[in-house]
Amino acid sequence: MINRAILVGRLTKDPELRRTQSDIPVTSFTVAVNRTFKNQRGEQEADFINCVVWRRQAENVAQYVGKGSLVGIEGRIQSRSFDDQNGNRRFVTEIVADSVQFLEPKNQQGASSGYQQNTSYQGSSNHSNYNNNSYNNNQEPKNDTNNNSSDDLKDIDIAEDDLPF
Repeated sequence: MINRAILVGRLTKDPELRRTQSDIPVTSFTVAVNRTFKNQRGEQEADFINCVVWRRQAENVAQYVGKGSLVGIEGRIQSRSFDDQNGNRRFVTEIVADSVQFLEPKNQQGASSGYQQNTSYQGSSNHSNYNNNSYNNNQEPKNDTNNNSSDDLKDIDIAEDDLPF
């Protein structure tokens, strides 16, 4: 049996961190994922997927991402039911995330909110030849298969505040 889900989308609101009675952190959030096609009126539609993540990853998600942040999620689909305050049976289907990847750098205010054009990444000596590509400041791949001179290799310049751990 296989139950794997992989999503890339944006958070629709800030994640909500809670703790269980045994003090285990759990964060829930909703991700908007664009569909690959447009409707009959030519409009892009999206699906809104409920997600939940546990323990240390839950704390990281609550601390480092917010509404509008682009994230990658890998996990499993889970269905459950519960009785609400009025005694009605409710059913929920959600993604239980094993991994949440932060796909955008954190902005200066402390929360991600869209891609920052002024952020520059340069390949380091350890990572610049991944898939035979190195990246310039404009994020465009540059074919580097024939020229691997050490002059083209730069260190990554990332502030400690931009790291998610």
